Amino acid sequence: MTVSDRWLLPDGVEDILPPLAGQIESLRRNIMDVCQHWGYQLVIPPLIEYLESLFTGTGHDLELQTFKLTDQLTGRMMGVRADMTPQAARIDAHTLAEEGITRLCYVGHVLHTRPRHMLTGRTPIQAGCELFGSSSESADMEIISLALEALSVAGLPAIHMDLAHVAIYQHLIADAGFDRETEAAVFDAMGRKSLPELNILLGDEAANSAGGRLRRLAAVSGGRKALDQARDIVQGASVELDAALDQLGRVADTLSQQFPGIRLGFDFCELRGYNYHTGLVFAAYVPGHGDAVAKGGRYDAIGSDFGRSRPATGFSLDIRALVALGSSTVPTQGAIWAPVNPDPTLAVAIAELRRSDTVIRALPEDHNCDPGARGCDRQLVKYQGQWIVEKLG
Repeated sequence: MTVSDRWLLPDGVEDILPPLAGQIESLRRNIMDVCQHWGYQLVIPPLIEYLESLFTGTGHDLELQTFKLTDQLTGRMMGVRADMTPQAARIDAHTLAEEGITRLCYVGHVLHTRPRHMLTGRTPIQAGCELFGSSSESADMEIISLALEALSVAGLPAIHMDLAHVAIYQHLIADAGFDRETEAAVFDAMGRKSLPELNILLGDEAANSAGGRLRRLAAVSGGRKALDQARDIVQGASVELDAALDQLGRVADTLSQQFPGIRLGFDFCELRGYNYHTGLVFAAYVPGHGDAVAKGGRYDAIGSDFGRSRPATGFSLDIRALVALGSSTVPTQGAIWAPVNPDPTLAVAIAELRRSDTVIRALPEDHNCDPGARGCDRQLVKYQGQWIVEKLG
């Protein structure tokens, strides 16, 4: 290995340097403050767990995204977390095991074997909130509203939110009675919104059959008109489908009232997290960025694998992505430069200033240093026996 090889980082992994690191930390604090002001308690799950816990209820996608290693103490397989949602579900179901409503929030690095998007790395800083113990529509609204509040802290422009309901696809695909191979092909084509493939797979299905309704729904997306089109397509299919569409309509009405600046849409091909989501799901987008900046929804069954099934809903986002896309900034106030001076009153003045400000005390090697290059815009000078702060000349 050459010297130059020693400082190379893996693809998709990078150092976070000033001032970006400060911006990320500032946004992290602000988002966590918002979550805690809504009553969500912070939890700090471990970076690694046994695979059985990490993959509970999440399906094959998360397994492919997880780095795996062998525990040298037990010989069991462990994984570096790729998503903190299953960890929060484990904490609620087993560690806390409380009755009633539990609100948890979290933030930390996750690690992915491959970047989820061409513009993202493999070490996102994931933040999120999970609400356990309520199957009500009010809980869904709380989570969506909190997600939008967190995005507003980041200063994101022109947020567009897509709403969907996985029960629509679940009921139609079950009623269609396809074999496993066809079902997998339909799922893949729906997720990619590939209408030509769906026409090949489902072209022989009658318009009002389950397969025909799936094919027609795949072509439907957009604003309130799309919801009306979906109602026409599934009319008379089942009470469950009508209820799912009714819920989407009510949630959209409430969001329009509470967040009039948000553009709402409906996407009936939204199948991310299909393996564990059970109801209403959502994803938020901003112009010029194809990946969701926040996503979440209901996942009522995930806790059952930990021995305690609880209704649950939540959301997650990537703080690094929000900093890149948003307009929130760290305050630009510079630091105060303190000279090399053994005067004990200088140490007292520095300690007092550091309670509310940033003070950099010069070291002997700093005699030729430019304080401005160190981020300072003020300096401590002694005037009539007192140390005072003045602007750098």
